[in-house]
Amino acid sequence: MLRSIKQICGDKLGASDGDIGHVKDFYFDDRHWAVRYLVADTGSWLSERSVLLSPHALGSLPPGGKILPVNLTRKQIEDSPATETHKPVSRQYEEAYYQYYGWPYYWQGDGVWGMSGFPILTESLKPFAGEPPTESGAKPDRVDGHLRSAQDIIGYQVQTGDEIAGHVADFLMDDRSWVIGQLVINTGNRFTGKKVLLPPDKIDRISWEESKLFISLTKELLLELPAYDGESPSLDAVTR
Repeated sequence: MLRSIKQICGDKLGASDGDIGHVKDFYFDDRHWAVRYLVADTGSWLSERSVLLSPHALGSLPPGGKILPVNLTRKQIEDSPATETHKPVSRQYEEAYYQYYGWPYYWQGDGVWGMSGFPILTESLKPFAGEPPTESGAKPDRVDGHLRSAQDIIGYQVQTGDEIAGHVADFLMDDRSWVIGQLVINTGNRFTGKKVLLPPDKIDRISWEESKLFISLTKELLLELPAYDGESPSLDAVTR
């Protein structure tokens, strides 16, 4: 089932031994369109830092619930590597984060989640050795420029050729694989207009500087897409 990221933001988060705050944002990888981290607002508990939670810690999203269970203790989260969400997430931070929890790296292997098909673990696994060098022998870029904030991109204009055709209203994420299956595009203004579903493979690029998504469809083709009524479809239904 595809779930609205916008609706999940604000849901409470519960560790195995108590509440830890609520969902603030999601970071996704714009190459595979997979959510890599949930950003937790921990309120007064850890007020001086932000907390990133990998889908490995949450598994499948429970249907219809307002408390998302996190398979970690408060102490584990408190002792995890700290990051600042106003700065880019570096690969050095990600390596330390995954090593701390003993999870496999998602960036190694051919699958969306590296060596595994889904971010659901049945046992604690040791991470693979450090990221291999490139063919030239040079070390890879230490900042992953492909991680994007979903909340930042909601509201971005959608451009088709030389025309503005609407704006991003939401993302629909598969509740098992954490892959973004569709973007919700409002073809009118922020409050009116027809909403349609746009698959990620129709997006050519994202421009941070212009706050725009450039898509491969013409405005006419975008407007011809079926109206989205707000009901979350299954992933199979939108990929057939």
